Amino acid sequence: MSKDLTRSPTHQDLNLEKAKHYHDDSEVQRSLLRSIFIIVTCTAAMVVNTANTSIVSISLPTIERDLDIKEEQLQWLVSAYSLSSGCLLLFFGRLADIYGRKKAFMIGTLCQVAFSLGAGFAQSGITLVILRAFQGLGAAATIPSALGILAHAFPPSKMRSTAFATFAAGAPVGGAFGMIIGGVLTQVSSTHWRSPFYLVAVMSALTGISGMISFDTDVTSTEAVDWIGASLVTVGLVLIVFVLGQGEVASQGWKTPYIIILLIVGIIMVSLFLLWERYLEQVIEDPSRAPSAWTPPPLMRLSLWTRAKGRMAVILAIAFLNSCTFVSWGFWVQLYYQNYLLLTPMQTMLRFIPMFIVGCLCNVLVAMFVGKLPLVIFAVSGTLLTASAAILFALIDPTVTYWAFAFPATVLVVFGADFMYSAGTIFVAKIALPHERSVAGALFQTMTQLGTAVGLALSTLVFNIVVDNESADVGITVNSAGTNAPHFAQLKGYRSAQWTCASFALMAALLAALFLHGAGIVGDKKTIRHVDSDETIAVRYESKEG
Repeated sequence: MSKDLTRSPTHQDLNLEKAKHYHDDSEVQRSLLRSIFIIVTCTAAMVVNTANTSIVSISLPTIERDLDIKEEQLQWLVSAYSLSSGCLLLFFGRLADIYGRKKAFMIGTLCQVAFSLGAGFAQSGITLVILRAFQGLGAAATIPSALGILAHAFPPSKMRSTAFATFAAGAPVGGAFGMIIGGVLTQVSSTHWRSPFYLVAVMSALTGISGMISFDTDVTSTEAVDWIGASLVTVGLVLIVFVLGQGEVASQGWKTPYIIILLIVGIIMVSLFLLWERYLEQVIEDPSRAPSAWTPPPLMRLSLWTRAKGRMAVILAIAFLNSCTFVSWGFWVQLYYQNYLLLTPMQTMLRFIPMFIVGCLCNVLVAMFVGKLPLVIFAVSGTLLTASAAILFALIDPTVTYWAFAFPATVLVVFGADFMYSAGTIFVAKIALPHERSVAGALFQTMTQLGTAVGLALSTLVFNIVVDNESADVGITVNSAGTNAPHFAQLKGYRSAQWTCASFALMAALLAALFLHGAGIVGDKKTIRHVDSDETIAVRYESKEG
């Protein structure tokens, strides 16, 4: 029996009151048009979020030349965004649950507007990296808020499955949009790589205006914020992600003293966060302890990881590994096209178009079948297809046509990302308590963002090791910029990086096959009115399994 069913009466009564408060408010009557606008606005926020990554990836070689950035430091233009957004998602998700999701969403879009404009005017690499980090603050506020808004606005029904599938479609649409529009603007506009940042600012402004009009009034809480936990996890994750991005380019690599020290401190901080959250959860569950400002509700209940018989932890691990593969795959493919094959941004963009089409189709499939097929089908098939895409590029022959290796890989790579993001977010929304939906969505998104940082760091490490070794075999010492590496060594490096990407997806497929076979169907088969008994509001998913 789950912990939710064995809590003390006082604690359970408190949670049920919170749950019913959010639950009852979700019965707000709204027109179909307004409901559609809510879905479109939240999806647009996801489009902006993913476009902020791909729009920079396609412009990396141009930015490298224009701002004179070393190639080994280019990943920071991508990682800085993931670092700030991934490390603050939990904190901002909790703030959204307490102070209002609409309010958090609006603040996030304002950040995106301001810092996207700033990035467009950046005159140095370090300035651009800093502004990219501040851009990530906006995503950290908008994405968990959007997830909470969708879960709150649409009770379990076919409409909720459609809403989450549409929201998840924002990821491939945003990725493809960033690649296509970024490639076109970088090559043909007078401001080159700066133009895409201006476009993102306009898109963010329109998204914010739409949210202001369509979103329901905020439901706020009087709960205190766990500032201690927020500080511990934010500092810890920032240090760890920073080390992952900087370890390879530091003066002595991973042996550099400050890299080792920061990594140890980061791990200690995250460990202290977990211990502190467990302590707070125990305090709240003990009716004999009086509430105190020093013991607020935890930022993240550790029991959240054990929901649905531990499958929540499995879903988060798969999301992490799948993100390691998907984002790193795109990073290395666009570098292979532009730095190895010497294609223009426009030519590179055209080769990514199949991702946009197939990504949208994947989310249509999820919306149609998530209420009919078990979760394990989506998880295993998606991750295996994504692994196949990385394997195709690991075996690629540069002399053959695009249609032999690159095209099928571009078609297959999106299955894992879209299947798991759509089905995963529906799963998370289903097992999360109503008053913790933003923080639960933030946890899911945190794992995907951390996967981005880890995937890029490890694949970059493998790439550099292989290129250095292959070059040394022919008596060449590669310079810091990597510009004198032999052509064959670069190809071997790109292939090895893709083998690294494939290994992440294969591990995700193994986890899914082993631990999700009993997860069942997570989507809702028909439209129903969201009415629960007091007992099932808090433990809906577990009671279905029982």
